[in-house]
Amino acid sequence: MKPVRHPDAPAPGELLGAHYGQCFGCGGDQPHGLHLQARAGEDVSITAEFTVQPAHQGAPGLAHGGVLASALDETLGSLNWLLRAIAVTGRLETDFLRPVPVDTTLYLQAEVTAVAGRKIYSTATGRIGGPDGPVAVRADALFIEVKIDHFVDHGREAEIRAAMDDPDQVRRTRAFEVNP
Repeated sequence: MKPVRHPDAPAPGELLGAHYGQCFGCGGDQPHGLHLQARAGEDVSITAEFTVQPAHQGAPGLAHGGVLASALDETLGSLNWLLRAIAVTGRLETDFLRPVPVDTTLYLQAEVTAVAGRKIYSTATGRIGGPDGPVAVRADALFIEVKIDHFVDHGREAEIRAAMDDPDQVRRTRAFEVNP
């Protein structure tokens, strides 16, 4: 089924912000995290970017492949804000096409391609040199919609409590009509 942007989704151009301060992908409280910033796009799409830091390297001077996969996963997962769905990665297939040097900004674009029940299918590209630069990495993903209980049942209690005590997290949770 064709994806439909939720009527209460962030407006195109709006910064989505971190979903949790300690998130490796988007959290501002992670000293070596990606600090990825995503913006809502048109339809069910987003753009994001992050700059590869020395802590993100694998081979000397180049981004670690796992870090690049994390950037794609975070970008693809951010799409779920536009659907107003709580979802987790079920599958992530990544292609590495070009090396990404340290201090390079990776420009990411992602979109939801289909929704089938609890399954959310999406695709993303990461470009170097600008939003229209050459594709360095790309990914296709399957996300599975879950209830908030998934995190309560499987997460660590202290972190769950800290997230639920965060006023921004409470605001976002209420936006999903979830009662933690």
